[in-house]
Amino acid sequence: MNLSSEQKRVVYTLGFCGLVSAADNWFVSPALPAIANALGVAASAATVVLTAYLVPYGLLQPVCGTLGDRFGRLRVLHVIVAGLAAGTFLCAVAPTLPLLVLARVLTGCFAAGIIAVSQAHVGDVVGPERRGAAVGVLMGITFTGQGLSSGLGGIITDLMSWRAAFACFGALALVALALLWRLPHPEESTDGQGAAPAQQGGFFIRAARIFFGTYRAIFFVACTTGVVFLGVYGFMGTFLAERCGLGSTQAGLIMMLYGVMCLVGGTVSGRIGAARGPRGVILVGEVSGLVAIVALAIVTATGAWQPALLAAGALGFGYILTQPTLVSLSMDADPAQTGLCTGLIGLGVFAGGGVGSSLGGQLVALGGYDALWLAAGVLLVAQLVLGGYALARLACRAS
Repeated sequence: MNLSSEQKRVVYTLGFCGLVSAADNWFVSPALPAIANALGVAASAATVVLTAYLVPYGLLQPVCGTLGDRFGRLRVLHVIVAGLAAGTFLCAVAPTLPLLVLARVLTGCFAAGIIAVSQAHVGDVVGPERRGAAVGVLMGITFTGQGLSSGLGGIITDLMSWRAAFACFGALALVALALLWRLPHPEESTDGQGAAPAQQGGFFIRAARIFFGTYRAIFFVACTTGVVFLGVYGFMGTFLAERCGLGSTQAGLIMMLYGVMCLVGGTVSGRIGAARGPRGVILVGEVSGLVAIVALAIVTATGAWQPALLAAGALGFGYILTQPTLVSLSMDADPAQTGLCTGLIGLGVFAGGGVGSSLGGQLVALGGYDALWLAAGVLLVAQLVLGGYALARLACRAS
């Protein structure tokens, strides 16, 4: 990735902001049993904490992306990162499950735009020719936080408490805010761009025009990606505790491999794209997701935790190849509204993850984890076939 030192600074700083936002949600997964025990609820009921963050996190991404287009990306990032820190500290002191859920909803609302606005800002800074590789690195750093936070969250939960874990990640959000203030504002840099002019039409009309327009296949693939990859990952902590008898720290350490492979995938996605094109990158990512589902089915059948290492790594690698590629492609849907375009990808992915967590809980209650893995595998195969065909048609039309 041939970037100037200033461009790299932007990518790494915004990557750290994204890392904190991803970590803020996913460290909760291995801590769910402890949260449920402390608040006197069933572990399956406590999964609503994941959904409470992911749904607003996904739904409000287009809104935040549009605000970034209109008022300037860094200005919006300052506000939402500060809100992320405040909301996380509120979670640390919530006395009941309903109040914790309310605090998670608030946190998800503020955190919603961090990734979408950061992606658009990176696209502004590096230019279209290096956008895919730069966004891949940005997202690799971001979702390294998703994986590493699982281990750290589990360790802090076991050594101290889940409340201490929330407080620690709130402190990380304050560090991200401090680093963000050190970035030059667009008017001070020749690389960045300022606020975009107002666009014609209302927000929902413009969003629908993009989402259901020529590039609609990209946004639909984003939805199913969230349902499968994030939905499955959200259950791994509880699954490993119930099926393999692992504690929060043990389950979290296994899930950390997700983050490691996110970082690996983010660094190699540019090379795969250069060799096979965006469709090839997404194909490799979806096949990696199928490998993860098979590994989890083996864990269910045998009770051995070792295949979960492959599952966590394959999920991370597959996700980080798929999501940033969709983001990069989406920016061509409307170059004048890249914040809205990337926000719509976030809507599909993260709202899909929230839906996946909710539906997954019902599937587990009805048919156990076998039902969850089977449903995820079927959906991923359908995405592989139908999504691949739609993306191929889009590529032919673009050429």
